[in-house]
Parts: sequence; structure tokens; C-alpha cells
Amino acid sequence: MSENEAIGMIAGNGIYPAIFAHGARSAGVKRLVSAAFEGETDPAIEEISDAVSWMRVGQLGKLIKFFEGEKITKAVMVGQIEPKNLFDLRPDMRTLVLLSKLKERNAESIFNGIGEELSKHGIELIPATTYLDDLLPGPGHVCGPKPEKRLPDEAAFGYKIAKEISRLDIGQTVVVSKGTVLAVEGFEGTNAAIKRGGDLGQKGAVVVKVSKPGQDLRFDVPCIGPDTIEVAASVNISAIVVEAGKTLLLGKDQIEEQAIGKGVTVFAYEE
Repeated sequence: MSENEAIGMIAGNGIYPAIFAHGARSAGVKRLVSAAFEGETDPAIEEISDAVSWMRVGQLGKLIKFFEGEKITKAVMVGQIEPKNLFDLRPDMRTLVLLSKLKERNAESIFNGIGEELSKHGIELIPATTYLDDLLPGPGHVCGPKPEKRLPDEAAFGYKIAKEISRLDIGQTVVVSKGTVLAVEGFEGTNAAIKRGGDLGQKGAVVVKVSKPGQDLRFDVPCIGPDTIEVAASVNISAIVVEAGKTLLLGKDQIEEQAIGKGVTVFAYEE
């Protein structure tokens, strides 16, 4: 990819868009333009982008028109959309047509459909990990307190369960303790699952987060951030296990600081 090539960001909530922008600029990308969503995207997107168009979730036609006007041929999806806003979706005609063609309406099928629509207009979706390789930890202790002796066993057990629920498209995170599953992530998201599991485990439970089998890294990358550490610590989680090489640490320095300060071990597991 030419370092001078412009990149279009489809920017959801959280710190992901800003982290991607920093990585892209560091790699030499000269121009970043952002499709931002009302009630989702941090207004600070205006400061890190060369051009921004604000729209409602579901305005695919407006997004494509914006990128075409900015001569964008490469785009990246960075950041999530709150589930409640997906239920309050007010799609434009282009999105309605896309949805009508889908046999299943889950995140994977919808994002695949969006990718196909963009492709028809000469816009290629690139992996959301582009420019962020240094934020994908390899196997072993990542940060925080030294892992307890039981952690590898808890990690292997949780990994097996999490891989299975992710294969069924239920969620990608579980909370386990001493060989027992305390919580499984559903539509409510990772942090809510951590809170449920931590409350049940009382102290010392372990969070395990994995990628889906054959996960499409263009629009769905497992991530943890400083808020994940904070939520885990609030319910006495002892460790967060992520899948090595396939999980982004969004806000790496802050994660390391939080992990030490809150006493939460972060460990990357490889089967």
C-alpha cells in the first residue's frame, strides 16, 4: 500500500479510531478521512482527520457518496456501534436493499454485505489491524502481576469454551473459575459479561477472550482496552487471557499501567 494513499475510516465509538489514525500517520499515510456516526463517534475525530462526514448509523448511501467524493479507494472499519443503536437502526434505501438480500442478519453477514457494496464502488475494505502489528501480543505474560500457577489450566479451559461459543456466533468471551464457566458473552458485550462472571466468582475468576474461527479481520478484531482492565478489577477478576497474535491492545501503555495498578494479569494464550 502506498504511504501516500488516502484511507477512509468508518469510525465507531471508543479509542480505536484514534489509535488507528496514529498508526497510519506513523506509517506515512498522508490523508485520513472519516465517516463518523452521531451518538457514537468521539467528536475528537475532527482533530485527527483531514475530512469528516457525520451521519446516522444505517446511512450507507451517504457513506459511499462521501468516500467517492473524497476519492477513497481503501477503507477500514475501526470502533464498535452500541447494540442499542443497531436496534434503533433507521436505514436508508441502499441499506434496506442490502438487508433484504441477507438470509441471516448478524454482524458478520451485515458487514460482509457492506464490504461488497463498497467494493462495487471501487472501495476496498482493508484489515482493521493494518498498521497495528505492534499491538498484537505474542504468547505469554503480557503485563500486570506474574501469572498464578493455575492460570495456564484456566486459560486452556476457557479458550476451549470460548472458541466453541464463538463458532456458534454467540460471543467471544467467557469468565471461568476452577474449571467452571461463570459467564458467557452475549449481545450485551464483553464488559457486561465480565461483570456478571466476576460477581459470581467473587474473587480470582479469569476472563478469556478469543477470535472466531476464520475471523474476518476487516471488520471484527477482538480487542481489550484500559476500560476492560478497570471493569475486571471492579469485580475482582485476577486475569484477562487473550488469544495470542489475534487480539488488539487498544491503549497499550494505559493497559500496562492499569494492569499493574489494579493487580490484573494480562496473558496471551496460544493453543
